[in-house]
Amino acid sequence: MCGIAGAVWNDPRLALPRAALERMTRCLAHRGPDDEGYFESPLKDDPVYGRTPGVALGFRRLSIIDIAGGHQPFPAPDDQVVVVFNGEIYNYKSIRRRLEGSGHAFATDSDTESVVRLLLDEGAAAFGSMNGMFAIGAWDARKRRLILARDRMGKKPLYYYCDSERLFFASELKSLAQAPNVPMEVDERAVDEYLTYQYVPYPNTIFRDVKKLPPGCLAIYENGRLSIERYWSPDWNDERSTSEAEAIDRVRELFRSSVELRMQSDVPLGAFLSGGIDSSLTVATMQQLSSRATKTFSIRFPIKAYDESDQAERTAAFLKTEHRTFDVTPDELQILPELIGHYDEPFADSSAIPTWHLCRRTREEVTVALTGDGGDELFGGYRRYRALQLSRRIDRLGPLKDLAAAPFWQNVPSTSNRRDIVRKFKRFSASLGRSPARRYFDWVSIFQERQRAELYTDAFVAKLGDSDPYGFLQRAWNRTTKRDPVTSATLTDLMTYLPCDLMTKVDMASMAHSLECRQPFLDYRLIEFAISLPLSLKMKGKRQKRLLHLAFRDMIPEEIWHRPKMGFGVPIGPWFRSELRGLAESKLLQSRAVARGWFEERTVRRLWEEHLSGRFDHDYRLWALLVLELWLEKWGL
Repeated sequence: MCGIAGAVWNDPRLALPRAALERMTRCLAHRGPDDEGYFESPLKDDPVYGRTPGVALGFRRLSIIDIAGGHQPFPAPDDQVVVVFNGEIYNYKSIRRRLEGSGHAFATDSDTESVVRLLLDEGAAAFGSMNGMFAIGAWDARKRRLILARDRMGKKPLYYYCDSERLFFASELKSLAQAPNVPMEVDERAVDEYLTYQYVPYPNTIFRDVKKLPPGCLAIYENGRLSIERYWSPDWNDERSTSEAEAIDRVRELFRSSVELRMQSDVPLGAFLSGGIDSSLTVATMQQLSSRATKTFSIRFPIKAYDESDQAERTAAFLKTEHRTFDVTPDELQILPELIGHYDEPFADSSAIPTWHLCRRTREEVTVALTGDGGDELFGGYRRYRALQLSRRIDRLGPLKDLAAAPFWQNVPSTSNRRDIVRKFKRFSASLGRSPARRYFDWVSIFQERQRAELYTDAFVAKLGDSDPYGFLQRAWNRTTKRDPVTSATLTDLMTYLPCDLMTKVDMASMAHSLECRQPFLDYRLIEFAISLPLSLKMKGKRQKRLLHLAFRDMIPEEIWHRPKMGFGVPIGPWFRSELRGLAESKLLQSRAVARGWFEERTVRRLWEEHLSGRFDHDYRLWALLVLELWLEKWGL
């Protein structure tokens, strides 16, 4: 796992100085503490072949595979192709065998060399052969172009800035901020998206002129022009008829293969264990494949409603792992400025806090950790999928539907407890009567449309133009129009929530501590199989993740299959009334926040007072506003 940065330019006056390249690269040292490297080639004018752009590549390395031979930037013979690469290619050995069969001679055992030689043979078509997580920058001197690519599910980040004469790219925004004359102006439309989703969705970033490369895409910068295309685009509408027995056999085969590939490492390896289904299955499979006990790690909270540590410890005992539990208390909130600084963009998923601490403590014992991310989206694990099923049934109930959707329900007090039935019903009720896509959008929104309208000042609204945050989710949903609404929701999450929220959270938290996290459920072979399955194999009655239960029921304790899903949140609602109160009041109601002119002071104050009184639960909204204010302060904006 590594950090990458670089530039390409067509004007000699815009050449990236070596000092700037080093600054861009060295501020990524947390992603790669073990090694650094640089490649530079000046702009050249040839009377026959024309202009060859200048290029500069920087690299920071976290050594995982072939510690001695994996130095980057990695060149092909005669610098025909030079690669900087963040990630892991799990099937690099099979790629290597294929390339050796066609005449390639390898000098190292690193996966990076397989990437370089595959690019020599196949050019931009090479990425479809790679099974892994990656962000890649490749200088192709033969065609005088720079190629950027990002893995299928967006596990690894890749940011860029491009104009007609130059392109900069990096693993993190803080690296791009070190490049000369890259504009870093806040985009109000991105703020609107952030307050809707709790993240800024690709291809946008919080800065108007800086972009994220979307998952499963490659970008080619050639002759001063940037083109972006998908190299992976499964048919999200393709639902295949698969028998239960066939599905069981196939999911067992694919998951075991995925875990086995991700256990390749030349450094200590372990796993996160929450006590839920997905992480437990990951660890159980690791135990089957290993001759020694797997090291497992979990988090404990002082508030019982948020704590899964007892279940994690029972599961660890059942699986006979070497287990450690780490405590997260309100005192740990002291890391907020550091955490927000590492995430570079406003990011309001509060589970970033325990993820941060889990990664920090896990890194004390291992360098690689497997996680259970992706199982909920692939196999129907979220409660909101059942809620969507239920709402479709209510749609057919006539007067009862009108009663359930009545506005007065929104005035019933609720608590910040995630299991509070009133809280759940209010969110459910508010969107009845809308289309399934719009209903789902409301459920995943932090501030819904009406709430944002009350929050924003007229001056802020004027800066938004005709932008609509709903478009991001709608475009994903529209790729699944031939599927039932619940399946559409799961597939939309795979395209939106998973890369923009979950993968961002894990990548930034793990890389801040030089820990590599791997997700067996997100092997693209398993994804392509799972998205083709009918809903009946994933959800039936009250049973969610039905196929996983059928295939793996004996591998983990039976109680795990029946316990309610908890998620990985933190008790920010209670904390706002205690440990976070002073910080929140000093930031959200301060003159600096008011003077910015984005939000109506009376609305922010009302949200705060309603939450303190317990009349309404605004924990996630207040958290999003607090994180935004702390982020603006961190960047001096």
